[in-house]
Amino acid sequence: MDVVELFGRACGEFDRRVAMVQPDQWGHFTPCSEWDVRALVNHVTVEDLWVPPLLEGSTIEQVGDRLDGDQLGDEPQAAWRRAFTAATDAAASLESVDTAVHVSRGDIPAGDYLMEVAADNLVHSWDLAIAVGADTELDPELVQVVADWFVGVAEVWLVLNVMGYPISLSEAVIIESLTQAVRGAAFAVPG
Repeated sequence: MDVVELFGRACGEFDRRVAMVQPDQWGHFTPCSEWDVRALVNHVTVEDLWVPPLLEGSTIEQVGDRLDGDQLGDEPQAAWRRAFTAATDAAASLESVDTAVHVSRGDIPAGDYLMEVAADNLVHSWDLAIAVGADTELDPELVQVVADWFVGVAEVWLVLNVMGYPISLSEAVIIESLTQAVRGAAFAVPG
């Protein structure tokens, strides 16, 4: 599967869970201790709103602060849907996955950037499903691809502090655990 298809499918997993959020669930807790459902959906919405300008060649400085803060407004599901559509359309329009994307740590290939955002969408699909009582079973092919990719970048991310905060081995364990859960295996923590 190519990264553009993977990106669209991963965003689709999150989209399906956002569509299931009921009006009284926006304040529910999520497995991400610092975020309720609204904050989690806003985080992924903002992440996806960055995709079009960055794939078009904009820098972080050029985008500025226009994507800071609450992007959901009074209609969070509609706001998410606009971000989802814009991101997947931008990815589908990409001429080459080798195109340079300007991120905070420097230039990276568009394919690598899309993989990072796809992983974020996929992992938070599970978080959102837990929070609102939706289906937690993720596309096993996507989970396997993301898990394999994450294992390959985890050590580099630890050194470079890519997440903006120090990531831990437990975050790598989450990906592995998701893989095992999707396959129907027992939850096991390596160690």
